[in-house]
Amino acid sequence: MRLADTLRFARDAATGYPMRTTLSVLAMSIGVAAVVLLTALGDGARRYVVGQFSSLGTNLVIVLPGRSGTGGFNPANAITSTPRDLTVDDAAALKRAPSVYRVAPLAVGTSEISYGGRLREIMVAGSTAEFIPIRNFELAQGSPLPDEDWNRGSSVAIIGAKIRDELFGNDAALGRLIRVGDRRLRIIGILKPTGQGLGMNTDELVIVPVSLAQAMFNSNTLFRIMVEARSRDAIPKAKDEAQEILKQRHRGEEDVTVITQDAVLATFDKLLGALTLGVAGIAAISLAVAGILVMNVMLVAVTQRTGEIGLLKALGAPARTIRLAFLTEAAMLSSVGALVGYLLGQAGAFVLRQLFPVFPAYPPDWAVIAGLGTALGTGLLFGVMPARRAAQLDPVQALMKH
Repeated sequence: MRLADTLRFARDAATGYPMRTTLSVLAMSIGVAAVVLLTALGDGARRYVVGQFSSLGTNLVIVLPGRSGTGGFNPANAITSTPRDLTVDDAAALKRAPSVYRVAPLAVGTSEISYGGRLREIMVAGSTAEFIPIRNFELAQGSPLPDEDWNRGSSVAIIGAKIRDELFGNDAALGRLIRVGDRRLRIIGILKPTGQGLGMNTDELVIVPVSLAQAMFNSNTLFRIMVEARSRDAIPKAKDEAQEILKQRHRGEEDVTVITQDAVLATFDKLLGALTLGVAGIAAISLAVAGILVMNVMLVAVTQRTGEIGLLKALGAPARTIRLAFLTEAAMLSSVGALVGYLLGQAGAFVLRQLFPVFPAYPPDWAVIAGLGTALGTGLLFGVMPARRAAQLDPVQALMKH
């Protein structure tokens, strides 16, 4: 039997029983679509989180108060050591580290902003002139915080785009006096709209000098110290230098936690990569189920076509030709199902991207290749037994049953 005849045999077998063929193709397509769509979700989550952390700034090292350790509770330490808060002077001391390019202390709290009878609650970030470049923020209008003594803050503020729209509408905002808490501040800058990012909506943020924020919140402690290393290669050295400087300032105690942006990104990348593999594995189970359905359909096809098989064998068709004909049909069903599933999965991912534009729901190439390959492989694997059964039929008995 020529290749063209084998393909025609498989095609006629598939089109001769449309309901059976449709169910087989549907099962395989659902499996492939599940792999494509779920891996698009998993990899989209990974890309989104990595992108959000990258938007925090480049070459970033973050100093947090308190030591995060897993050494357990030590009563001696509980009596003799008291955790120190981070201060503005701690942040200033980090500027002398050779691997450090910029330093921005950060004090955070909530307050109320009012202007012209309008009042709303906002988040206040107290920092310095270096905060905006470290965080990769951009100004739509005005200027950044003045480069001044960190312990004496001017009565100025930079406001987010949403606050500007709500308080001033179409009026000019630069230079206006607003009230934040019990302080009167002059607006010197307006941030470009960026939206929500890792818990901080910059469109609803007010940035003031760090000493002013500490006075507003009646606290001399810092929430974080943001440090920018001189280069990507200098990040580990900047981390070590920051730890050493703060250890010396805190009387030899390691009572701060220093994390690097790269370490956080690597952790999330690994976790969400494993999640993507996990959901791909779960979706692949449906491909195994689809393969079993293909096998059952092919076994039924062998029963329904015993007469045809017997006639082919009586005309001298070898067992290899019969096996190849049935395996071709299984491959045809699997290929069509895989292609339909791929298109369905891509359509689903496209809909997700339209509904959530910030979420990059693109299926990774490896998942698409693995899904299509698994579908075809599963169909052929589970098609072997029906093909062998068809090839082993006795031609006389097959013709008698027919």
